[in-house]
Amino acid sequence: MKINLQNIGRRFNRDWIFKGVDYTFTQGESYAILGPNGSGKSTLLQVLNGSLTPSSGDINFFLGDSLIDIEQVFNHLSLAAPYLELIEEFTLTEIIDFHFKFKKYLPGLDNASVIDLLGMQSSKNKMIRYFSSGMKQRLKLALAFCSDTPMLMLDEPTSNLDTQGVEWYLSLVQQYAQNRLTIICSNQQHEYDFCRHQLNIAEYKK
Repeated sequence: MKINLQNIGRRFNRDWIFKGVDYTFTQGESYAILGPNGSGKSTLLQVLNGSLTPSSGDINFFLGDSLIDIEQVFNHLSLAAPYLELIEEFTLTEIIDFHFKFKKYLPGLDNASVIDLLGMQSSKNKMIRYFSSGMKQRLKLALAFCSDTPMLMLDEPTSNLDTQGVEWYLSLVQQYAQNRLTIICSNQQHEYDFCRHQLNIAEYKK
């Protein structure tokens, strides 16, 4: 999987959030998109996952040598972000089953093993509305990491996690981020320390 950006920019009204981004993201590599809060990291990530169109430039997605239509990109990526909502009327078991109607499990995983990975066996029949913010964040991360997709995109992955939760997140990276195109939006070094490449959004302010 590869994402190629050519002179990408995005603006809201007359203000450019970023402009002139030339960059290539390649499968098997890990990337950190860096910048302070409000700098445009999440906006760039939404361009990269196809949910926002760029205001200028071209973005192309490739699977092998085949060009992928931007409307089909969602089939090839997993996303976890603070602004993503969970269906709170579902139980934990139900939301996992629902998610994996749209994504395939990584080989060897199933509903029970995801619950085991979360350490939430006692909460498998609890409705999501009764989960703490930390439990919800763990669930978002587990669903993303355990989906069999070549791209993994995470925005502020350890928000609402305590020290133990951060260590759990880093263990997921070790187990499930290998050989994928991994992109992390962050301004917390512990979230992206493992990333081999860094893109600072401040370099593309015009």
